[in-house]
Amino acid sequence: MTVRTRFAPSPTGFLHLGGARTALYSWAFARHFGGTFVLRIEDTDLERSTPEAVQAILDGMQWLGLSHDEGPFYQMQRMDRYREVVASMLEQGTAYLCYCSPDEVEAMRERMRAAGDKPRYDGTWRPEPGKELPPVPEGVKPVVRFKNPLDGEVTWVDVVKGPITIANKELDDLIIARPDGTPTYNFCVSVDDWDMKITHVLRGDDHVNNTPRQINILNALGAELPQYGHLPMILGADGAKLSKRHGAVSVMEYPAQGYLPEAMLNYLARLGWSHGDDEIFSMEQFTEWFNLEHLTASAAQFNPEKLAWLNNHYIKLADNERLASLVRPVIEREGGVLDGAPALPTVLALVKDRAHTVNELADTAMLFYRAPKPDAALLAQHLTDAVRPALAAFAERCKEVEWSKAAIAALFKEVLAAHGLKMPQIAMPLRLLVTGQLQTPAIDAVLELFGRDTVLARIGKGL
Repeated sequence: MTVRTRFAPSPTGFLHLGGARTALYSWAFARHFGGTFVLRIEDTDLERSTPEAVQAILDGMQWLGLSHDEGPFYQMQRMDRYREVVASMLEQGTAYLCYCSPDEVEAMRERMRAAGDKPRYDGTWRPEPGKELPPVPEGVKPVVRFKNPLDGEVTWVDVVKGPITIANKELDDLIIARPDGTPTYNFCVSVDDWDMKITHVLRGDDHVNNTPRQINILNALGAELPQYGHLPMILGADGAKLSKRHGAVSVMEYPAQGYLPEAMLNYLARLGWSHGDDEIFSMEQFTEWFNLEHLTASAAQFNPEKLAWLNNHYIKLADNERLASLVRPVIEREGGVLDGAPALPTVLALVKDRAHTVNELADTAMLFYRAPKPDAALLAQHLTDAVRPALAAFAERCKEVEWSKAAIAALFKEVLAAHGLKMPQIAMPLRLLVTGQLQTPAIDAVLELFGRDTVLARIGKGL
């Protein structure tokens, strides 16, 4: 059997974290077995589906690097196929025309509620041996209903939740085509999974109630059933359903906030799956390890601190040229001037170890790309009469010393010894004069990157 998985979002909004995790697991399972990953856009909800939402889904998949092997397929482009299958089911008697109006169906349901029964369609137009159907009303366009089995049960072994059984009497004859001929969600999904030979369906557990309906439709079509796995939702740290108040929920908000895709993938992989105690792993390792047996049935909690920790890990590993391509637009947007300043990749190599996001990285690097504006009160506090002679001597010696981190560090020791000072006494005012701030990476490394001319000019101006 060739493994074929699919990710089938509805383009009614952005790609959220739960959808991204579903896509990741489906992609990884196909990759693990050398199978096929299909992207399908379920866009039959014409009122809510938008081209912008489609693009947001495609952008999110591209940013994460979850490349599909087939597709994207659009349900609205498959209408002829759906109509063909509906016609075949009508001919075979697994579907039938129903002329009940929506008001009549609602009245049926009200009567059942009043009687304490589960509200449902009562089968008025369902053809049965020896049953006389009502006369066809004039001018009424019928819906097409699926002839759901009346007895027995639908059972499947969910790869996440285990065995699930639902009695057919709990399911009514659902509409598979509306009066205008457009097909409905559960019908389209069933036909698509059949036509695309999907072997494994991984999706959110909000689809559990759809699964028995789709299984019955697939059985009526004589199709081979896929295996189903329903993933629990992702919750916020407070245990509530993930929403805007927990921070970004659209995947494409994360690159804007400075997250790397490999950090997001690594984090999402662990939100519902585990490989022993491994927390950090590449996508190559993940696809090698990934299986359905280690998916968890309990809801996962989103922890932004854990994501930031992982992002810091991947920032430290990232190529500095790549980081520069991400940081450069942020610095330019904030008014930083890169021309004539230290090379950005070299700066990032110095400052990236403590950054949790690309935006944090840009903020730290900015000290090299803007003119210093030290706070006057801080400068008066640290640039004392006792320190001025030492700084002047340091500047004088800077004119001739080899311009390297090691040589600058040695020069600090000499000047401090000659003037009887400790390192903070000279480092603090020097930081203020050269960078405009008190907190920087190691001062000798900072001065080396700024270059001799800039350092001498800024010390001279300050003194």
